[in-house]
Amino acid sequence: MDYVYGPGRNHLFVPGPVNIPEPVIRAMNRNNEDYRSPAVPALTKTLLEDVKKIFKTTTGTPFLIPTTGTGAWESALTNTLSPGDRTISFLIGQFSLLWIDQQQRLNFNVDVVESEWGQGANLDILASKLAADSAHTIKAVCIVHNETATGVTNDLSKVRKLLDEYRHPALFLVDGVSSICALDFRMDEWGVDVALTGSQKALSLPTGMGIVCASPKALEASKTARSVRVFFDWKDYLKFYKMGTFWPYTPSIQLLYGLRAALDLIFEEGLENVIARHSRLGNATRLAVEAWGLKNCTQKEEWYSNTVTAVVVPPYIDSTEIVKRGWKRYNLSLGLGLNKVAGKVFRIGHLGNLNELQLLGCLAGVEMLLKDVGYPVKLGSGVAAACAYLQNNIPLIPSRI
Repeated sequence: MDYVYGPGRNHLFVPGPVNIPEPVIRAMNRNNEDYRSPAVPALTKTLLEDVKKIFKTTTGTPFLIPTTGTGAWESALTNTLSPGDRTISFLIGQFSLLWIDQQQRLNFNVDVVESEWGQGANLDILASKLAADSAHTIKAVCIVHNETATGVTNDLSKVRKLLDEYRHPALFLVDGVSSICALDFRMDEWGVDVALTGSQKALSLPTGMGIVCASPKALEASKTARSVRVFFDWKDYLKFYKMGTFWPYTPSIQLLYGLRAALDLIFEEGLENVIARHSRLGNATRLAVEAWGLKNCTQKEEWYSNTVTAVVVPPYIDSTEIVKRGWKRYNLSLGLGLNKVAGKVFRIGHLGNLNELQLLGCLAGVEMLLKDVGYPVKLGSGVAAACAYLQNNIPLIPSRI
């Protein structure tokens, strides 16, 4: 029973946590068991190998940490850096802001490159800083791949190109919380040293597992990094990896079985098909927004996100009221505007185990909400625009051909 009951299904369209597919729920519906028995290490071994596939790495070492994305951030930073180390970090929205705050509180020397919210990372400034850093004082470049507060996706390949162009040895640390398993992500090809994601996003699991993947270069850096770490220390995990038992601390048994089911669903659909599906969902949502006569918070097409769209409302409308009314009247959950864009945008999350017809239901709900708050939307306009696109672009379901 829901804590606050509403008939039918809740239409969950925040950019995480997302819908959990029924096979995953069933896989997690199990009792506790001894994680030191032979069964759990055997399961863990397959998970560690298969998780590498969603990062597109053959050389990375993954860690399945019972934490959130925030904990995964801390794991990435404290295992590779020492207090006082200089980092470059891009402030483009609320979640990049929070990661910067964490870096500062961990006593790193953070060189903040700020952009207007709705814009991507300013790579021209990165280029100038790398060019000027002949002494290699910059120890890491930290970037959020997909900023969910504004619906902005950064081009990671361009960051790697700059690091290579200036032959700079800085570590390349990436927050892929709302991108990995939904957007194109290539850890090895782009030379990412630490990548991380959270279970509640595109993997479509409950919150509670931070997945971190470290390159050989990052593992080497961890041997000399002097930041204090205990719970997040990779060294403890690696010790138990060698022993073949894998867990220095008690894992969530239920989440492990859920991850197994979630990965199986992704691999059955095909990771490239998953990425293509998210592209369709993003395109359809943006076409609907355009048909409503509203603007995308993301200022250029090159930065459009295929996992979340932040919709700018007219000045006479408080976007918070749209979100509140959606939950109260239509059992529709949308994302609030955060910090600088609070009251100015609402966010439509379109990631995870989600199909096109589910999205159309959300778009219909948004149209009614816009009408409710006094915006002169033509009912059916956004849904029609999305339908016209989707009807011409949805392929047959691979498993049903």
